[in-house]
Amino acid sequence: MRRVWLLAAAAAAYLLAAWMVAPGFYDGFAPAQPYNWLCPPFHVAANQPPKSGSLQIKIIGGVSDANSAFTDDVQVVIGFLPGAFDATGKTVIAVDIKPVSPCPKPPGLTFVTNTYLITAGAPLVKKSSLLMRYSDIVPAPSTVYYSSSADGPWTSIGALSEAQPFTIDTTTDKLGYFAAGYPTNSVSHSSSTTWLLPLAIALLIIAVLVAGIPLAIMRRRRAGVEGEPDESEP
Repeated sequence: MRRVWLLAAAAAAYLLAAWMVAPGFYDGFAPAQPYNWLCPPFHVAANQPPKSGSLQIKIIGGVSDANSAFTDDVQVVIGFLPGAFDATGKTVIAVDIKPVSPCPKPPGLTFVTNTYLITAGAPLVKKSSLLMRYSDIVPAPSTVYYSSSADGPWTSIGALSEAQPFTIDTTTDKLGYFAAGYPTNSVSHSSSTTWLLPLAIALLIIAVLVAGIPLAIMRRRRAGVEGEPDESEP
């Protein structure tokens, strides 16, 4: 009987730990590498400044080549298809990615990544894929926001349903300012699902253990009755 209660207590402790763990903990099998913040959260003790990135895209036969630009810390990656740019009169197209300072804080939105300015020497004519990495110590973003100015307005350009842990993917047909986040008055899209698996497992364990308590009591009583001497015998 004591063993059953110990197991139930352990399951309850697991339930409490699952509830207290930071959002994003169960999003991957291993913690993400430390995020380089431009404006770090107050609870970040150690921080490295974010990196920039640049790329020279070749023009081959009047068509811009396929390539990807990324920051040196790989916190932002943007991929271009062949012919993604209007290459008229160009021999090469320069792409630059830079973190934006001061950090924009638009009303009604919470950004969980740095804001980055992506520029190029020619306009886009095809959609390009954009990946942004975020920290494992903040709620996961629900979308990527775009603006033509650091002062806004900011527009959601969505997010793809499939992404690697601690990354958010989307597509864009224009360059400018980008940041990942969510509306301030809403809950991060993965914060609710973050709890479902550990909570479901813990509740299932507790239910099984509680259901087994009456059976354990009945077995103990039966063993006690069978072990008692028969007083009717001489």
